[in-house]
Amino acid sequence: MFHKEGHKIILGATFFVGATFLLTDYFITISWLRTLLMIAILVFFILILQFFRNPKRYTQINEHQAVSPVDGKVVAIEEVFEKEYFKDKRIQVSVFMSPLNVHVTRYPIGGQVLYSKYHPGKYLVAWHPKSSEENERTTVVVKNKYFGEVLHRQIAGALAKRIVNYAKANQTVIQGSDSGFIKFGSRVDLLLPLDSQIKVELNQKVRGGETIIAEK
Repeated sequence: MFHKEGHKIILGATFFVGATFLLTDYFITISWLRTLLMIAILVFFILILQFFRNPKRYTQINEHQAVSPVDGKVVAIEEVFEKEYFKDKRIQVSVFMSPLNVHVTRYPIGGQVLYSKYHPGKYLVAWHPKSSEENERTTVVVKNKYFGEVLHRQIAGALAKRIVNYAKANQTVIQGSDSGFIKFGSRVDLLLPLDSQIKVELNQKVRGGETIIAEK
């Protein structure tokens, strides 16, 4: 199953690969070179397909828990001052996605969307300390009755040139459902209340919509 954000790219890649295969077979007469080029083209196509995959995830709906918004590795767990929305201290859990990870962004909690904003910006590497404030990004805040307000921020990396965000203010959303998509790499920050009980560790691999990041 592939994410809808990849349908046009996959279609274009299919035509490109098919045409390149035919041209390579027709014009390249050196057997080993022709084989090498065809393998390279096939690997490119497989990478495109795996990047836009959208596997089914089974979120256990729980208003006292926040689940990981994306697949990847936990690269930061720290207390920070959040400047854009809360303007006070929060616990930040950051998940870094490699190009090989699933890049669907999911809602960490269900509830009402209070805030959703896109920010154009730079394309610093996703682990750069200033990427949360200077890179292209989107900020979404969702509130539920028990967990309170939770912010998740999609951050573009050095390769990502487009962030897709589906969240709209006043919309009611379901925990674990699609919040957006980041094309070709990057990171997501999760900003949680200070009294949250963090359930993950640094360098832990997490799965979007399934791994419990925090409880309250």
